[in-house]
Amino acid sequence: MTTTTRELPVLEFLRRHIAGTLAEGECSQFRYPTAISRTLGIRLAEVELGCATVEIEVDPEIHGNQQGTVHGGLITELADAAIGTAHSTVVAAGESFTSIELRTVFLRPVWRDTLRAIARPTHSGRSITHYTCDVVRSDGKPVATVTSIVTTLRGDRSQGR
Repeated sequence: MTTTTRELPVLEFLRRHIAGTLAEGECSQFRYPTAISRTLGIRLAEVELGCATVEIEVDPEIHGNQQGTVHGGLITELADAAIGTAHSTVVAAGESFTSIELRTVFLRPVWRDTLRAIARPTHSGRSITHYTCDVVRSDGKPVATVTSIVTTLRGDRSQGR
């Protein structure tokens, strides 16, 4: 028996993914969850047009640095996952995107907790979008603020991405 593939708009696909209502064969133009998100255990919590929230359970025994706190690279990856997911909801079919800048400002250490990364655009142009992403602990206290500039790729520039 063959499965028919049906490509959904990214936002619809992600909303169904969160709700657990994806039918067999439904997909989007992008891979969700991404391989890195599956590897790290990052999960999509909320999504709207241009905005996304992702979560991860962190433990310094798994995600720790030399000081015994959660590694800053993991915190940055969490924010990048939220920003990429947010931007994926605004690109058209056949387009792609890439980050051209990513900057993390760390505010406090984290040990064992649930982290949430909430990404939203601060400026959207035709090709360039600026994002901010707040990474917060389960008590709502901020861990890091991440800013990113993402460019939308069209035509030949989007091929193979």
